[in-house]
Amino acid sequence: QVQLAESGGGLVQAGGSLRLSCAASERTFRTDFGTGVMGWFRQAPGKEREFVAAIKWRSFSTYYADSVKGRFTISRDNAENTVYLDMNNLRPEDTAVYYCAARRSFTTSRAANDYDWWGQGTQVTVSS
Repeated sequence: QVQLAESGGGLVQAGGSLRLSCAASERTFRTDFGTGVMGWFRQAPGKEREFVAAIKWRSFSTYYADSVKGRFTISRDNAENTVYLDMNNLRPEDTAVYYCAARRSFTTSRAANDYDWWGQGTQVTVSS
């Protein structure tokens, strides 16, 4: 069982920046996760969970939702089993709970149902 823990959320003014981190448990990460895909999703009140960004663990290939492209950057630290989401030029519409997710398969997916493990979420609030 892969355990994921997000951190770094908070309150920021429009135009500001935040960095989210997602740390995966070391003990089973290599065995259960292997070299799959890790992603970030977000869910605003009254809305469905939506794809934000994903990174292939082996190739470092990255994928973004159109709404965040050019503003958000996903990256990973292999040594620490950690994925980051750097968010710049934040807008009020970016306000949501952000979730880290891991997918065992090495093929990328933007569908939340395709991910096998999830973190508990971290709140990001952007004020206007």
